[in-house]
Amino acid sequence: MKERILVGDMSSQGRLVLLGAPLGNPADASARLRDVLGVADVVAAEDTRRLSRLARDLDVTVAGRIVSYFEGNEERRTPELVEALAAGHLVALVTDGGMPSVSDPGYRLVRAALDAGIPVTAAPGPSAVTTALALSGLPSDRFCFEGFLPRSPGARRSRLRALAAEERTLVLFEAPHRVTAALADLAAAFGADRPAALCRELTKTYEEVLRRPLGELARWAAEGAPRGEITLVVGGAPATPATRPDDDALRAAVAEREAAGLTRRDAITEVATAFGLRRREVYAVVHQS
Repeated sequence: MKERILVGDMSSQGRLVLLGAPLGNPADASARLRDVLGVADVVAAEDTRRLSRLARDLDVTVAGRIVSYFEGNEERRTPELVEALAAGHLVALVTDGGMPSVSDPGYRLVRAALDAGIPVTAAPGPSAVTTALALSGLPSDRFCFEGFLPRSPGARRSRLRALAAEERTLVLFEAPHRVTAALADLAAAFGADRPAALCRELTKTYEEVLRRPLGELARWAAEGAPRGEITLVVGGAPATPATRPDDDALRAAVAEREAAGLTRRDAITEVATAFGLRRREVYAVVHQS
């Protein structure tokens, strides 16, 4: 069975398999995910209760040992799983939904397995990133994924200012209790008219995709914080030739960022990036007598 499921010669060598789990609808599970769950020696799950529910929905019996593997214990548990892999066991890693390592536990184990010379493969499956991107109606030929924005308001706003000139479509995750503030900051940094989509509860019963400018989304969220898993997709900045501001405007832009909490060095770097200038050029303007 294992030889049929995995690529390459298994022999007695252990192998780590990353399982792409359904975002919500169990019918999206692949045949390989079902097979691997049924034969893996160890299944490391972000939430063991969700794994048990998924196995029931798929009518799969998980015969191997089930262990929890989440943000709070992955540092401690990774060496244990590498030991199992080194002993020749087939270890499967599954998160609550989507691909492991994509803003979910997994990177630490993948890196440790590779460093130990252990093969790593995947049973690809659903991804909230590409699903939301495809549903957004925004350009998808070039995009960048930012994961979760910083939690603190100051760090979040600083990061968004740095991204404001990004011309590629932007995909990011946000927690329900922070999405209202995040949308307000996005509208302030990118402009209220920037097109965007809020994708909520993808593939689930109450799936919802709101395609509106950032300003409208921010007002909508302010009326009542949306619930559930949320992915935001934001259109890229218009590709317009950068116009060099005059010296007074450059000094004001640096001062504004310093007032927001950045060091002068970081403020100068951010302004230079925003206007397509060399850092030393902005530095000279700020420090000229």
